[in-house]
Amino acid sequence: MVERPPLAGFPAGAEDGPALALGPGLDPEITQRLLGSTDGRRILELGTGSGRFGVELAARGAKVISVEPSMERVADARAIAEAAKVKVEYHHGDLADLAFVRGDQIDVAIAVYSLATVADLGRVFRQVNRVLRQDAGLIISLPHPLALMTEVGDTSVRLSRTYFDASPIRWHLDGEEGSVQPHSVGDVITTLWRSNFRVDTVLEPRVADPADPLTEWVPTSLVVRARKQGN
Repeated sequence: MVERPPLAGFPAGAEDGPALALGPGLDPEITQRLLGSTDGRRILELGTGSGRFGVELAARGAKVISVEPSMERVADARAIAEAAKVKVEYHHGDLADLAFVRGDQIDVAIAVYSLATVADLGRVFRQVNRVLRQDAGLIISLPHPLALMTEVGDTSVRLSRTYFDASPIRWHLDGEEGSVQPHSVGDVITTLWRSNFRVDTVLEPRVADPADPLTEWVPTSLVVRARKQGN
């Protein structure tokens, strides 16, 4: 079998990659295009991931507020921020628990693979909509549902589950483990619309990785940007 970090667990196993990558193998230029200027902007980070994403945004002049359900990840991210000598405001709690943020205060929100752990996307989207300024963006990346259907051998790719299987997928790597909830493209887009967002970008970037046959067959990440509509 091909040895590769679990797609579902990103950024586990990819801590040495670009800090602003929205998914495994993705060019950070995609992030920069979707975000635009970060200097002086208030950015809400949903999930700390490895901790490096929020720290890099803060180093570029953003005022970062990060919420994370794992106390261990919050502690790790704080240590990274202290080492980098940047300020990030961390909160331990559910991704939909944003009562500490006043309404209409956030310039952009971003969730890098973190919503893959959430079954009820609408609950998160509604809370994010409340705290965003008018027409502000929400940038989401998720493991692509087609990639989650596959299993990779030495040189081949085969289907291992159906597109309609909504059961969680377990992953583990070097003592770290977790599970993700597959989300279809249609569910993500529809739930955003119902939560008063206007979708303006949907990306399924191709990643060229000769060591991983999966990248020749399907996109590994789904990237969506949506903007807050009028109330």
